[in-house]
Amino acid sequence: MQAEPSRDDDEDMACEAAMASIRANGHHFKFNGHRNGQPFQSNLELRGAEGITMESIEWLWKDHLAHGKLSILAGDAGTGKTTLALSIAAYLSCGRQWPDGAPMTEPGTIVMWSGEDDIADTLLPRYVAMYGDRSRMCFVGAARDADGHHRPFDPASDLPLLAEAISQIPGRVSLLIIDPVVSAVAGDMHKSNDVRRALQPLVDLASSTGVAVIGVTHFTKNSRGSSPLHRVNGSQAFGAVARVVLVAGKEEDTGRRILARAKSNIGTDTGGMAYSIEQTEAAPGIPASFIRWGEQLEGSARELLGVIETEDDPEERGALTEAKTFLADLLADGPMAQREVMKNARGAGHSQRTIERAKAHLGVQAKRLDGVWKWGLP
Repeated sequence: MQAEPSRDDDEDMACEAAMASIRANGHHFKFNGHRNGQPFQSNLELRGAEGITMESIEWLWKDHLAHGKLSILAGDAGTGKTTLALSIAAYLSCGRQWPDGAPMTEPGTIVMWSGEDDIADTLLPRYVAMYGDRSRMCFVGAARDADGHHRPFDPASDLPLLAEAISQIPGRVSLLIIDPVVSAVAGDMHKSNDVRRALQPLVDLASSTGVAVIGVTHFTKNSRGSSPLHRVNGSQAFGAVARVVLVAGKEEDTGRRILARAKSNIGTDTGGMAYSIEQTEAAPGIPASFIRWGEQLEGSARELLGVIETEDDPEERGALTEAKTFLADLLADGPMAQREVMKNARGAGHSQRTIERAKAHLGVQAKRLDGVWKWGLP
């Protein structure tokens, strides 16, 4: 027996019939310089959908950074936002598998501008300490004006110069880091229209060159507990214009940090990763901080930030003490899958936030074994 058409099939057939009727009655317009077979002129370009080929998102780092798109990386002071960006750059330069296990297509070249940190004593040592390939990293230096005089690069006015320079770099430039991205705004960073106009050249640069752009910025002060997207410093247009917003948080008493996705118009907008910042030497006598990535985390950005930004009151201290005892007993016989730990914790009445804090206090180590994240006592 032939299957009955589904509701979707019925709708598809109805739509096709409607389109056929439109074409037959001459109401279908071609936006190719002609309307009903007659040429016309307009100062506005209209692109007919029939002439557009659909494209898939080309990810640099799946669900984190996309080629040709602007992403924002925001967080409080002390979360290591610049070091995070440099860690991403170092992974990319070597073609290594991304920290969450996502594959990398090929190594890429990185261009970085920083208005806050020195290249020689801060940025380069951190990049080298994380095994970044120096041959694939370019730092933006001075710009040259019409008279040939050198002056500091200004993201608010010099993006055309940057686009031209990127186009002349051999091979493909995969990543551009602008730190801080608010420097691209010449107007009022708290006014939506000013921010949108200022960021459009950066969006256009990303689109025209195919480079993935990370704009680094801060959280608004005293904004804990509110929506992570609304915590991005300045106008909400920063988060609106960016296709992906990544947020970083830090737990003060343990130093534990997390990177979470607060927004994505083009992919998954939940989940994150744990990380820590440690110290080493990039060369003898050259100290540098580096990122040590941890396990993957589940939940919304607000939930994940809530785990590490909670205020410590007496009731919470008591809950934390009980959670530490519970977790130590649970892992006493050896490592356990993270999902099983959380399942047991919920059954015992412990919240994910409290268990995550207990994990940090106990120094519980998370390792990926046979494709599964497992927790174990140090």
